[in-house]
Amino acid sequence: MLAHRLAVESDHITADMVEATEFPQLAINYQVRGVPRTVINQTQFVDGMVPEPVILQMLLMALGRLEGEEASAED
Repeated sequence: MLAHRLAVESDHITADMVEATEFPQLAINYQVRGVPRTVINQTQFVDGMVPEPVILQMLLMALGRLEGEEASAED
């Protein structure tokens, strides 16, 4: 749900929710073995229900930023 809320707030974020049993090829492509599985930029994966700060930390890692860093002017 956090991914969808972030997507509503930012034009730079998109979020899709997919039913793995209805789209088995996507489940295979993203190596889904349990749900939920959150995929961030095809590089970071978060499995299971985790606290929102964990998702945010993974998002920052995928962006190549450490927590608390200022955004660059190019963002």
